[in-house]
Amino acid sequence: MNADPTSDRIPRRRLRSALAVLSACGLLLTSCTVTHVRLSAAHIPAGTEATAATIPVPAGLLRYYQQQLDWKPCPDKPAFQCTTLKAPRDYAHPDAGDITLAATRKRATGTGAKRIGSLLYNPGGPGSPAITALWDVADAFSPSVRAAYDLVAVDPRGVGDSTPVDCDNNTAMTLLNAGVITTAGKPDFESVDALDEEIADACRLHAGRLLPYVGTLEAARDLDLMRALVGDDRLHFIGFSYGTYLGTTYAELFPSRVGRMVLDGAVDPSIDGYHRFLDVAHGYQVAWESFAADCATRTDCPVGHSVEEADRTLDALVAALDQNPLQPGKDVTITGQLLLAVVTEALRAPAWEELRALLSEVAYRVTTGVQKLSAADQEDSVVGDWGSMAVDCLSAPLGPRFTTAQAEAALPEFVRVSPQFGALYSTFLQGCTHWPVGPTQPSHRITAPGTPPILVAGTTRDPATPYAWSQALARQLSSGRLLTRNGDGHTAFFQGNTCVDTAIDRYLLSGQLPPVGTVCT
Repeated sequence: MNADPTSDRIPRRRLRSALAVLSACGLLLTSCTVTHVRLSAAHIPAGTEATAATIPVPAGLLRYYQQQLDWKPCPDKPAFQCTTLKAPRDYAHPDAGDITLAATRKRATGTGAKRIGSLLYNPGGPGSPAITALWDVADAFSPSVRAAYDLVAVDPRGVGDSTPVDCDNNTAMTLLNAGVITTAGKPDFESVDALDEEIADACRLHAGRLLPYVGTLEAARDLDLMRALVGDDRLHFIGFSYGTYLGTTYAELFPSRVGRMVLDGAVDPSIDGYHRFLDVAHGYQVAWESFAADCATRTDCPVGHSVEEADRTLDALVAALDQNPLQPGKDVTITGQLLLAVVTEALRAPAWEELRALLSEVAYRVTTGVQKLSAADQEDSVVGDWGSMAVDCLSAPLGPRFTTAQAEAALPEFVRVSPQFGALYSTFLQGCTHWPVGPTQPSHRITAPGTPPILVAGTTRDPATPYAWSQALARQLSSGRLLTRNGDGHTAFFQGNTCVDTAIDRYLLSGQLPPVGTVCT
C-alpha cells in the first residue's frame, strides 16, 4: 500500500484536461527576481532554544490552546472519531479572525504503559486531505504501533474539510477545458502563462483574504496546536513527501517539542526551484529506465527489449497521440501529454504490471488503461488544486516564479537530463509567476538543533522525491539518521519491505534508530 497516494503527482487539473497547458507548482529559479522573506519573530515562538517541552504559550494564543475538542464518531467511518478546532488565521495577529481545522483519529488499542500518545500523520501534497488518507492507510500500521498510538490526522488549512482555499469552481471548470498543449512539438509556454494568470486572478478575487495564511509555516503551527489539544508534550509525527517538509519546518520552529519523527521521501528544504524540477524530471527518467530494463527481460514487453528501444517507443506513442489524439468518449481526449502523465503515475506507485498493460493497449490505440489510471485522479475534488497552489506559492522551495522566457530557456537542460519527461517538467516552472502573494519561507538548510533523533527514509529510485533529497535532509538535520530502501516507487514505508517497516516500527515504539548506513533491499 502506498502511504502517500496523492502528493507530487501531476496536479489533478492536468489529468482532467489532458494536461491542458502543463502548469504546476514547484520551486524558484535563482535568477528570478523575488523577495525572500526571512523567518520573523512572529513565525518563531519565543523560547525555541529551551530544552524542556513546556514552553509558555503566548497570551494571544491561549484561547486556542485551551479549547476543548468534541470528538464524535465520523459519519460513515465509525471506527474513527472526528472533530473540528479553531486556529488563528494569522498567528502573528491572533485577534484578526479564526479558521476551522478538521481532524480525525483512531484510538489506540493498547492501554496503560503500552500507550505512548498520538501519532500525527500527513500524507503529503501539498493540497491533499489528511483525514481521508488516514482512513485509507490506518490499518496498514502494525498492531504494535496501533496499540501504542492514537492515529491522528488534520486536514491542513486551505484543504479538505478545513477552511478551504476556494477560487470558484465555475472558473475551475473553465480552466479544466483549456485546449492547447504543445506548439510545433514544444510546450506552449505562452499558454501556460495565460492559464496561470487566470488562476491567480480567480484566487485573488475569491480567496484573497486567506491566501497569505495557508503556508507550511502556518500548517506547522497548527500541528503544534493539535499536539497540545491531544495532550502530548511532544509531537510524534510521520510525514510523507511534502509531509517531510512540513515536519522539518515544525522541527525548526519547535525543536524542544519534537518527539519521534519519521520523514519518508524527503524534500530538501535548501534546493531552489530549477533544481527541484530538474531533479524530479531526472528521477522519472531513472524510474522509466528501471521499468524499461525490467520489461526488456519479458518476452511480451510492449516497448521493446532494451532501454533505448523503450525510449524510442514511448516517444513515438506520445508523438502519435499528440498529432492524432483519441477521443474514446464525450469530453475525453487522450493526448501524448496525458499518456506521459499517466506513465509518471504508474512509475510513482510503482505499478509496472499496469504500465505494461496500458502501453500495450496504447500501441493499438486502445485507451482503457490510460482512462482507468487517470480516472482515479479525477475522483478528487477540483478545490484540492487551489489548496496545493496556495501552499506551494508561499514557499520558495515549492513555488516557482519563472517568466515565459526563463522557462523556455530552461527547456534544453530539462530535455538533456530527461529526454522523455524533461519537456513536461520544464512547464512547471511558471506556476506561481502571477500569484498574488509572494513566498514567506525561503530555501535554506534546516538543521533544527536540539531535537531528539529524527528518522529520514529514502528510496534509491524514488522519482517524485529523489533519493539525494533524503540524503541531503539527513545530513542537514543535527539529529538526522538516514534509512535507505533500495527499490522503486515513491516513499519507503508501507511498500512491503519488511526491513524498512520493522526499522520504522522500532523507532516509533522505542526511539531506537537503525544502525548508521542501513540499506534495506
